[in-house]
Amino acid sequence: MKRTALAASAALLLLPLTACGGSAAAGDGNTVTITVGYQSKTINTVTAGTLLRSLGYFEKELNALGDGHTYKVDWQDYATGAPITAQMTAGKIDIGSMGDFPLLINAARGKQLGEPTHLVSVTGYNLRGGLNTIVTSPDSKLSSLAGLKGKKISTSVGSAADGTLVRALQRAGIDPDKGVEKLNQQPAVGASALSAGSADALSQFVAWPGLLTFQGKAKALYDGAQLNLPTFHGVTVREGFAKQRPAVLEAFLKAQSQATDYLDAHPVAAAESVAQATGLPAEVVYLYNGAHGISTFDPAIRSQLVSALKQDVSVLKSAKLTGDVDVDSFVDDRYVKKALGADYAQRLSAAPPAAASEVWPKGAEKTTAFKSPAELLSYVAKHKDGIRAAYVPDATTGTLWFADKAVWVADGDRLLPFVTPATAQAYVAGHGGARVITYADALGQAS
Repeated sequence: MKRTALAASAALLLLPLTACGGSAAAGDGNTVTITVGYQSKTINTVTAGTLLRSLGYFEKELNALGDGHTYKVDWQDYATGAPITAQMTAGKIDIGSMGDFPLLINAARGKQLGEPTHLVSVTGYNLRGGLNTIVTSPDSKLSSLAGLKGKKISTSVGSAADGTLVRALQRAGIDPDKGVEKLNQQPAVGASALSAGSADALSQFVAWPGLLTFQGKAKALYDGAQLNLPTFHGVTVREGFAKQRPAVLEAFLKAQSQATDYLDAHPVAAAESVAQATGLPAEVVYLYNGAHGISTFDPAIRSQLVSALKQDVSVLKSAKLTGDVDVDSFVDDRYVKKALGADYAQRLSAAPPAAASEVWPKGAEKTTAFKSPAELLSYVAKHKDGIRAAYVPDATTGTLWFADKAVWVADGDRLLPFVTPATAQAYVAGHGGARVITYADALGQAS
């Protein structure tokens, strides 16, 4: 993309930030309003947004403070992190949730405009980067990143998905500025552009790639987990608010932890709840937020995520969206450590759930896990009319994907799923006798 377009994007991000306003935590008498900015359809943030709101845990924690105040929570829903940052730096949002790249912009803008912010917890993460995916239209002849040279690619500049695109192109030997035509678009606009043929590919964050694939409007071209670099979403707070009302922030983080526990204990019910609130198919929500989903939810701020955040700075700097960002001063885990107490260390050391194949039977309130993709296929073949959704982990990255949308490889008696054609072909090239087969053939071989 041209430098002028990038500069324009940065300028647009700055424009709303010149507004001024009083603290959103200010109240009338004993009533205090806390304003929370969230992204309902960015389902990697549900434990600090959509699901948390539906469960009412934050309000319950506020009512339990017993400090003489009456608290009201104003939940404000946005499509991306940029407007949340704009409102935070204007003092109009107290707590917000967004992805790793927007978090860095949040840190930079807050410092620049005298309204510093801090990362205080994590919502969902994937240690390999599987939350971002590059997709093409279902009938596209593109089969690898190499084919993107000279093509039009829709993404949201400054987002984690844009970061994945930049890094993926660089690894493929394509200049992300001059080698492609990047279209800076909101996710919904980019999805329409892909369907209309005005974009050759779309690089987006959860849940857009899974949604479009589920709807038959896209197919995966590049799995962000191939980068093997963590990506995550987190909670950011205005420094002034945290200092003024630490008990309120602690209440929020306790509530977030409770919402995380609920999601872990009731993944299907949580998926149904988020689906009802957002209009997203529950099958897509579960792909990311399920028991073995692409995203792992945990408020603890892991060192791997902080390290990845530091590596992200260079991508934003090259795009002229930020200068240097002091990540160490931006990250503040004091509040979440206090909120979680002794439980924090346990969460910090817990490993993400192991990848597994899962079937969601129609009418069932829980899924069934299988030891191998072949076992799942055998079950699906016998219960074709009773399957709501079937999920399998990529054989090389572990990224969960819809079984009927995966690229299948037969290697002797083994049946192996892959998210993209390129990773499937890479496996075939390294394993004599292995071959790509259709989903129907995979079902037939497993039955």
